[in-house]
Amino acid sequence: MMSPLTPSVRTQFLIFTLFGEFILPRGGSIWTGSLLTLLDHLGVGERAARLTLSRMSKKGWLAARKEGRRSQYSLTPRGWSLLVQGGKRIFEPPLAAWDGMWQIVVFSLPEKKRSLRHAFRTRLPWYGFGQLAPNMWIAPHNRKTEILALCSELDMQDHVEIFSGVHVGPSEDRELVRRCWNLSRLAGQYKKFIAKFEKEYLACQNNGNLTEKMDDCFVRRFWLLQHYQQFPRIDPNLPAALLPADWIGFRARQLFEDYRGVLEAPANQFVDDVIGAVNGA
Repeated sequence: MMSPLTPSVRTQFLIFTLFGEFILPRGGSIWTGSLLTLLDHLGVGERAARLTLSRMSKKGWLAARKEGRRSQYSLTPRGWSLLVQGGKRIFEPPLAAWDGMWQIVVFSLPEKKRSLRHAFRTRLPWYGFGQLAPNMWIAPHNRKTEILALCSELDMQDHVEIFSGVHVGPSEDRELVRRCWNLSRLAGQYKKFIAKFEKEYLACQNNGNLTEKMDDCFVRRFWLLQHYQQFPRIDPNLPAALLPADWIGFRARQLFEDYRGVLEAPANQFVDDVIGAVNGA
């Protein structure tokens, strides 16, 4: 899925996932030796890892500090905020009840600010918005706080308006969904995810949950999340009232949660052992 990306960008994404899943819950800091060991298990060599970590520090995502002959990487406030917000979206529960209210974002920027317009438009799907018209996006969620923060970040408050209201026709709400989101393509992506991980999960269950080594559980849990976290970018988390019956996204979510839970204890134990070994050294 990430083959079009350059190796350095791909490695940056892997490091972000590693920090979000395993290092953020442990305070957001890790010794470089431990970090390199974990990345090595994920197929990232030391040279590529050090180069990408240096670049992420220069971009303000990570901070490096030395203590004697050792060094440590920590999340900056900017990096911490990014991962916390990402985690909230990735693990957001399904929107069960819906009051029928749509949130509408309307914006207009001059051609000389087209790069800013592009930046704003590419971020809207992350918050569950779909494009209804060229400069009009809608979502069944109340994302006022997030959109205002995005406008502040991009300094485009003067170009955006947010509305909330009921759709009164002439089309049905499901027609709006069809125009804004390609649910057939999304269902195809969920099918691929299930095909990739369901056999692994069932094998774990049939073998008394786990017979694999702890390092293997760490690797599996990492790639499980790495593959699943693509969905908040393309799945608006629509309420059940707007989804087809037996929506496959619910099955994929359940598989992700169940398999991740099975892998949790041994994967975390492996990370603790790696960190403890370096601390002991």
